[in-house]
Amino acid sequence: MLYWFRSKDELLAEALTVGEERFYLEMRERIHRLERPRDQLRFMIEASAEEYDWTLWIELWARALRDPGSRQARQRLDKRWREEIAAVIRAGQGAGEFGDADADEVALLLGSLLDGLAVQATLHDPDVARERMLRCALEMAESLLDCELGAAAYETAAKDGSRAENHAVRETVHLADTELRRRLE
Repeated sequence: MLYWFRSKDELLAEALTVGEERFYLEMRERIHRLERPRDQLRFMIEASAEEYDWTLWIELWARALRDPGSRQARQRLDKRWREEIAAVIRAGQGAGEFGDADADEVALLLGSLLDGLAVQATLHDPDVARERMLRCALEMAESLLDCELGAAAYETAAKDGSRAENHAVRETVHLADTELRRRLE
């Protein structure tokens, strides 16, 4: 593998870029089936909290501290995600579904919250189950955008053990395949 890449850092950045492209293609295809921006935002939050492996992201964040190429890849990937969130928020504001808030600021807050909770979930923190991660992110979005996204369904599902799948618009989205993760080891 290192024949095509100068370093493991470059390989990691490329693995995440390829995974992100796949994520966005699948997400856009599914989002276009949803008419309302609030359903689209909910789907984006749910897709980002799927049980795919966040290990590559955690590795990129760590490497970005010391490697300029990794830092640039991280900035590019995070910027794209925030722009996608902000675009849906603007569409929702235009449709009257979301309150008046700075779309870029809300996108930054939601993206950061999801990243932080994903780290905890990846590290198997018993206090950060997927349902709680989703409930927290949806509650934050509801509060910031003065709207209803269904966060209460996740709270109910987490308490009664029914799992949120019965209440959510979701499908599993994989960020990166096992083969790429194995090559990094």
